Amino acid sequence: MCVCVCKSLQTVAPCVNPDRTKQAAPHDAKDSSPTGTKARRGMPQTVFPAAGTMFTPSGFSPHLASTCSEADPEEEEGPQEARGPGACAADGPPITSASLDTLIQHLVPTADYYPEKAYVFTFLLSARLFISPPELLVRLCDTCIKQQQLDQSPLDTAKVRKFGPKILQLLTEWTETFPTDFREEKMVGLFKDIIHRIAPCDEAYWKTLNQVLQTLNQKLAAIAQGEESIVKVNASSVSSISDKLVGFKTKPPPIQKDILSICNDPYTLAQQLTHVELEHLSHIGPEEFVQAFVQKDPLDSTQPCFSEQKKKTTNLEAYVRWFNRLCYLVATEICMPAKKKQRAQVIEFFIDVARECFNIGNFNSLMAIISGMNMSPVSRLKKTWGKAKTAKFFILEHQMDPTGNFYNYRTALRGAVHRSQTANSIREKIVIPFFSLLIKDIYFLNEGCANRLPNGHVHFAKFVELARQVGEFMTWKQIECPFETDRSILHYLHTAPIFSEDGLYLASYESESPENQVEKDRWKALRSNILVKTKELKEHHGS
Repeated sequence: MCVCVCKSLQTVAPCVNPDRTKQAAPHDAKDSSPTGTKARRGMPQTVFPAAGTMFTPSGFSPHLASTCSEADPEEEEGPQEARGPGACAADGPPITSASLDTLIQHLVPTADYYPEKAYVFTFLLSARLFISPPELLVRLCDTCIKQQQLDQSPLDTAKVRKFGPKILQLLTEWTETFPTDFREEKMVGLFKDIIHRIAPCDEAYWKTLNQVLQTLNQKLAAIAQGEESIVKVNASSVSSISDKLVGFKTKPPPIQKDILSICNDPYTLAQQLTHVELEHLSHIGPEEFVQAFVQKDPLDSTQPCFSEQKKKTTNLEAYVRWFNRLCYLVATEICMPAKKKQRAQVIEFFIDVARECFNIGNFNSLMAIISGMNMSPVSRLKKTWGKAKTAKFFILEHQMDPTGNFYNYRTALRGAVHRSQTANSIREKIVIPFFSLLIKDIYFLNEGCANRLPNGHVHFAKFVELARQVGEFMTWKQIECPFETDRSILHYLHTAPIFSEDGLYLASYESESPENQVEKDRWKALRSNILVKTKELKEHHGS
């Protein structure tokens, strides 16, 4: 089963089915295999609601359910608003809801007040649902100018010297955590303007500003380079092997390599997969989690906070594509060999790779491998599975079992997080979550809890939970991969040809003949389709 994300992007969601004596349910809902979907337990799908696309939640994870129930609009008689900025600091109660103006006021530093770091992150992350970053910065600067009387002359030097470091700290935190907000020249201009107003009181402010902008430019350059590399990887990747090759599996092309010829050590491959995962994670900005699900604010009568051009989720989408690619690569590698013994060997190899991923804390690659091995073209290979040693695979499947809202996985993830927090080495710090489930949790939080309460106040408790989840992710993505890179393996992972879904079925049927009429009809249709495509291709080259 695949679900559309951002129009053209799909994520693989095959079942976890330890029973190899039964044919797995079809990967595509259009397949009408008789041993079909009733017994199938679907993995979660990464969902980006596009026009006309909606995902019906099967339930919240416990921590999400409690967040939404606590802030039920029906029970919220008097939304908590702080009396002053101090309510956002440690000495005041947590804010569950407030007007947007009040929340902005809490962000504004003064000579005697600075908002908690957690509040700064939460508000800057969520405010973009209600107000664009440039507009927010305008409001922030205007408030500072009025409160500190920065438009008057002469300035109160003593007062400004207390206020100056705080506004610099706030804007520095903003550039460090959400650097892409400052891609717009207007944002940088506003930053410079507010510093220009306080600089006469202390020339050191100019020096600090230049240092912050230099660091910001380096970050933006790195982000741009990362986006360019994504484009290059997409361009160099071969999406699928020509299906006509499937008919000649007994004589595979000599140029066609396989994973075992590139790397036959499971631990080494798990390390290189971790490289790819951490590289993708490093490029994902926290704002992408919000922008992926952003909708027009009902209280804003003008335009949405994001145009289609500015609503960027480039890195997040690229990471989902990587998960899909790894699923199909695993399935392709298993279906390609002509001999049963070789296919069983590949299955055992990927089981060992998955186990090493689990030990490393790389749950995303682990799930991609399990998903690829559970795709119907692979799971139907009964004779192949019968020859493979699969005891370790069933243990791994149990760890990633979706039962109880992925209770086993969430328990293992907590263990990995604890190990990371008490780590004695960089290797022990690695935590790479099952990304589709993280997105699913955030999606359910967004859909299950309103952004605003009936009185128009911002449902801030919701965004505290959102910031908690995204904040955890931000901690994990900062880990540098401690393993040496093997460029030949990385190149193969990114560029090795993979079968389309039809190609996988063809290869599977070539390996082990169809067992029922449905499979026979599908095989016949696929082969007929390939013959037509081959004929058209020859005619095209002939002309």
